[in-house]
Amino acid sequence: MPRTPNSAALVWFRRDLRIHDNAAIAHALSACERLYCAFVFDREILDALASKADRRVEFIAGSLRELDARLREAGGGLIVVHDLAQHAIPALAARLGVQAVFAARDYEPAAVLRDRQVDQQLRTEGRQLHLVKDQVIFEADEVLTATGRPFSVFTPYRNAWLRRLEAMSSASSGEPATTEQSTAELANHPANRRLAPLPAWLRDAINIPSPAELGTEPVKGVPSLAAIGFSPTDLESLAITPGERAGTALLEDFLPRMGHYRETRDYPAIKGPSYLSVHLRFGTVPIRRLVREAQRIERHHGIDTPAGEGARTWLSELIWRDFYFQILHHHPRVEDQSFKPEYERIEWESGEAGEALFAAWCEGRTGYPLIDAAIAQIRASGYMHNRLRMVTASFLCKDLGIDWRRGESWFAQHLNDYDLSANNGGWQWASSSGCDAQPYFRIFNPITQSQKFDPQGQFIRRYLPQLAGLSAAQIHAPWLLPVADQMRLGCVIGRDYPAPVVDHAQARLRTLLRYSVVKAQAAG
Repeated sequence: MPRTPNSAALVWFRRDLRIHDNAAIAHALSACERLYCAFVFDREILDALASKADRRVEFIAGSLRELDARLREAGGGLIVVHDLAQHAIPALAARLGVQAVFAARDYEPAAVLRDRQVDQQLRTEGRQLHLVKDQVIFEADEVLTATGRPFSVFTPYRNAWLRRLEAMSSASSGEPATTEQSTAELANHPANRRLAPLPAWLRDAINIPSPAELGTEPVKGVPSLAAIGFSPTDLESLAITPGERAGTALLEDFLPRMGHYRETRDYPAIKGPSYLSVHLRFGTVPIRRLVREAQRIERHHGIDTPAGEGARTWLSELIWRDFYFQILHHHPRVEDQSFKPEYERIEWESGEAGEALFAAWCEGRTGYPLIDAAIAQIRASGYMHNRLRMVTASFLCKDLGIDWRRGESWFAQHLNDYDLSANNGGWQWASSSGCDAQPYFRIFNPITQSQKFDPQGQFIRRYLPQLAGLSAAQIHAPWLLPVADQMRLGCVIGRDYPAPVVDHAQARLRTLLRYSVVKAQAAG
């Protein structure tokens, strides 16, 4: 789009709560001379939240305060509105007299509908909505099979994704291809590597509207949580710091550990993950920089070295993220339906017995220590280690026989980093109903998973102190201890810690029978 003299644009922040390497800002600057910046606390989203003490809302608010401060350094500021976004954005664009609205594209069905409504309203007023790629490396139809169809199996998708990345890297004289969609100066400016002061050309472009332009009281920054109907949480005590600076600091902390990621990522008691997921979810770190760093470490050490393999493994996790985004884009029905239609025939546990099992899982009372410790972790912090997400999901679906949708919905309420595409993809993977999912007859054993990935029981003891006195050999299946030993250790099963709600071996047989309808249909 050619830059129009004396033109103005509105940058609508959503899942990109940062200034540096921000595609919406970059594209807006390439087209317009003046920018206004806005965020909408969308009532449609907030009103649907189960709790008014939601860590995600507080994380967003904290990130907005930093974003507003950075914009004010540039002589501008952030306009924050609490309203329905489909009404607020066209109204704001009209009051400001902008020619266009720029925003990072969102792929969730509800967001797609909202953006369609905004686009239609803007068009009736002679304005345009420009949605640009920001939260993924490749989107929609950018990575397709040789026949031009979307992938439904991860490994060939990953291989095609990497080939495209390498081809683009070569074409850009060694510059990582991940900046290809942000050709404006902002995305490529050296200041993006560290949060350096904003360049003068950006400071000259950012504006803050006057009260007369807005027709309201002077802009005073981000409203308090109370002003939008929410209350503070324990975010600070959990050491979860919002904002672009905190996201950058976490990335810097992870970089020396990335080379060990492959060997440490599955052990919840070890500092193996990046812990960047909530920052990636709300865009306080740019996906492009994460990929560039993985490429840099892999190239520095070599792919055949342990450190190079660690970086490539972490890069694969980022590719899984793109993969699930494109699955949601091409198959929006997966939001509440199985990717494999035949899996809709499965009859899940229901009634009083099913409700009791589901409640035991939600409350961490299953009697399987690794499962209960993982549930305690998410309930206490809003975070769950990735290996444990797989194990607890498998346990709910294949040991307890509960519909994967119920678990997916429960995670959606509790995860700080909740993302529909990844959460849905993970649950459908665990239940075997999704694309490239584990076979239905692969059923995680909660005891052997515990012995393998928390061998000393360190993670279990952290979240289940009643089991702290048990040895590494005893802690994974405490019900097997003789009653006399239970009493001596002060952990009597059924009194101090629950007995198992199901026997895993018997549950496995029930699951194979439950899933036989899928096998029968495939055979037919």
